[in-house]
Amino acid sequence: MIMVNEIRQIEQQIYELNAKLSKLRKASPPQKVTNYTFNTLEGEISLLELFGENDKLLMIHNMGEGCRYCMLWADGFNGFLPHLESAMSVTLVSKDAPELQRRFANERGWRFRLVSHGGGKYISEQTVTEGETNSPGAVVYERVGDDIFRKNSSEFGPGDIYCSMWGLLGLAGMGEEEWTPQYNYWKRPMKLDDGGLNVL
Repeated sequence: MIMVNEIRQIEQQIYELNAKLSKLRKASPPQKVTNYTFNTLEGEISLLELFGENDKLLMIHNMGEGCRYCMLWADGFNGFLPHLESAMSVTLVSKDAPELQRRFANERGWRFRLVSHGGGKYISEQTVTEGETNSPGAVVYERVGDDIFRKNSSEFGPGDIYCSMWGLLGLAGMGEEEWTPQYNYWKRPMKLDDGGLNVL
């Protein structure tokens, strides 16, 4: 019972710290940024254009097709996408070429607007991890007229607050040491009733 009480106390502390964090982020001063350009299947698009009719833009920094953890976060955000887009515009950006982005997004069923920074100026100046040019995270930008401001940013990592998978694994007493995301969880049965020919 003592351990149960301690768990509840820590959960309450985390709740209170998250509330404090939200207040600090709301009060944080925005920083003006350049109107960067990105590549898409339809051609070049600017950061300003990505806002659409909204004054807030969530840019999800994804490491690309080669990162299973980035896939995990994006899979989760994809389910929240209609809710997120009721509050702000949402775009997923990675280094991958637009054709590769679209193919991978289609395989995963992602509905994000996709843009490629191609490893250029945007990611070197707007990275969520100082000194890194391919790190997962998110940046929220605000538009005031034709000016763009970086409001807040955060890194993603195993155990973070942005992927509900970690909290649910934690309930089971599991973490990154016991579980790693995979692109596909299909396992070949010991016996295939169809004869087992041409299995990839």
